[in-house]
Amino acid sequence: MPHPLLAYLHAAAENRFPPVDGDVTVLPPFDNGWACSVAFTGHAVIATSRPREDILAHGADGYGGSMSPEVLRYLAGPGGLVGVIDVMLAARGTGRSTLPRRTDADEHPRVLYAREQRRNVAVYGDERGIVTLAEGLAGRREFSIEAAEHNRGWGRALIGEALGLVPEGELVFAAVSPGNARSLRMFLSLGFWPIGSEAMIRPA
Repeated sequence: MPHPLLAYLHAAAENRFPPVDGDVTVLPPFDNGWACSVAFTGHAVIATSRPREDILAHGADGYGGSMSPEVLRYLAGPGGLVGVIDVMLAARGTGRSTLPRRTDADEHPRVLYAREQRRNVAVYGDERGIVTLAEGLAGRREFSIEAAEHNRGWGRALIGEALGLVPEGELVFAAVSPGNARSLRMFLSLGFWPIGSEAMIRPA
């Protein structure tokens, strides 16, 4: 069965957001041991084994509190991993790509990182760089890119190719650091729209 967070992500991508009530919805953690905190406008969704009353006591709310350092550290626990806070983006596939499948990139840092958190990671690429397409947060379809060079338009080209790996009209997601303004602008210019923010957490 899909994790219940997946329904929230797909609904938000369809412009159907949770109520703007400042509240926090707490869901079970993922079966691979990871947890997460997701912030929508005025509402947060947290997947964790921690009790809801304790999460609220540490300052979680739907107005940004779910992403506070205190809350994220509490969710991770001593020695746990707190990931970076990313912008969640959604788009629709175009079904048209020329990227070949790669079988020689298992040691590429982008591929290793993807396989730490995601399932069924498929790797594509050419001289322009690497694309990973996988089942990511809550089982959603998501991709990431790593351009070989950033001053030749290859990042933009890889995003377009990655969208083509997804059947036309079907949803696909990506996560981008807010500080990576160049990448964020590229994703937005190619049809992605923001739906919230996320932080992946691996409890000790």
